[in-house]
Amino acid sequence: MKKMINKLIIVAGLFFMTGLMACAQQPEKKENTAPVITNKMNWNKLTPEEEDVIVHKGTEAPGTGKLLNNTVKGTYYCKRCNAPLYRSESKFESECGWPSFDDEIKGAVLRIPDADGSRTEIECANCKAHLGHVFFGEGFTAKNTRNCVNSISMYFVADK
Repeated sequence: MKKMINKLIIVAGLFFMTGLMACAQQPEKKENTAPVITNKMNWNKLTPEEEDVIVHKGTEAPGTGKLLNNTVKGTYYCKRCNAPLYRSESKFESECGWPSFDDEIKGAVLRIPDADGSRTEIECANCKAHLGHVFFGEGFTAKNTRNCVNSISMYFVADK
C-alpha cells in the first residue's frame, strides 16, 4: 500500500510539473529586422543613389519610389541605420508622388528648419539620414500633417 501511495505521489508530481511547464509563457519573438545601428562606422552601405538622397539631401523623382503604393501592414525603417520610423497605419495617399505619413514612431524623426526657410526637413533621429519634408495644414488627415518621405530613404518589413 505504501509503494502504491509513493507511486501515486510521484505520478501526481510529474503531472503537476508537466502542467506548469506547458503553461509557461514563451518569450515574445522579435520582428525579423536588423538591429538599430548607432555607431556611424557600422551604418549600412548605401548605393550612390541612396547616398545622394540620404547623405546629400537629394530627392528621388516623384512617382518612382518602390514604397509609394505599398499598402501592406508593417513598419518602415531607416535605410542607413535600421531605426523604425513609421507604421503602415499612419501612411495615406496624398497623390504627391512620395509616400506620405501623418505620424511617425515616437522619437524616431527630427524636424529641422530647411535652409530655404520655407520648409521643414525630416531626418532619422538616430543617424540624421535625410528622409524628406513635413508639411502642415493641408487637410489630408485629421492630424493635418504630411511627412513626405523618399522611398529610397527607407525599407519596409511586413508584419507577421
